[in-house]
Amino acid sequence: MRVMGIDPGLTRCGLGVVDVDGSRRASLVYVGVARSDKDLATHFRLRTIAEAIDAVIEAHAPEVVAIERVFAQDNLQSVTTTMQVMGAAMTCVGRAGLPMAVHTPSEVKSAVSGNGNADKAQIQAMVTRILGLSRPPKPADAADSLAVAICHAWRGTGLLGAGDDSQVSVSLSGRLTSKGDLTPAQRAWAEAAAAQRRTGAVDPRLRRG
Repeated sequence: MRVMGIDPGLTRCGLGVVDVDGSRRASLVYVGVARSDKDLATHFRLRTIAEAIDAVIEAHAPEVVAIERVFAQDNLQSVTTTMQVMGAAMTCVGRAGLPMAVHTPSEVKSAVSGNGNADKAQIQAMVTRILGLSRPPKPADAADSLAVAICHAWRGTGLLGAGDDSQVSVSLSGRLTSKGDLTPAQRAWAEAAAAQRRTGAVDPRLRRG
């Protein structure tokens, strides 16, 4: 499976593509960052990002695209612009006629590191290890996009617009269900995601105190 991951951002949008074989071994195809000029109006910046996403899709022909979703942040302006980039990215994916999945940051962190609260340095280190790279992808947005792609390739669920594609499900309350036997990697991801949801890491409304 060839998966494209997108870490949305208006100033820097991470774009990564990985191939994952039947044994769940991942290899790097492409990684980069789309940048936009801060002096331009937002709609022109979004056009720049969208053109970069279109170019990667055309050049590397992913089978599916996964995008990291913003769940909650203190900076409302940052959330707003990131959501705008998400919308532009989703339009690119729809225009290309590709299936798409959206994963929360905690899901991505849990998938690649087993820790839904992992920091950027830990994610960079794990992505480097998983892909067998000689050095971490930089900037962090680039590594994050690869982590999003790996998350989807390993998890293999959550496609938007699909009625019944998920084999593994983790509810907001942290309840884990599956339709069949899980691989060790799937179980590790699912258990980590369930633990994070039970403590409110994914949904701030679940936090206590």
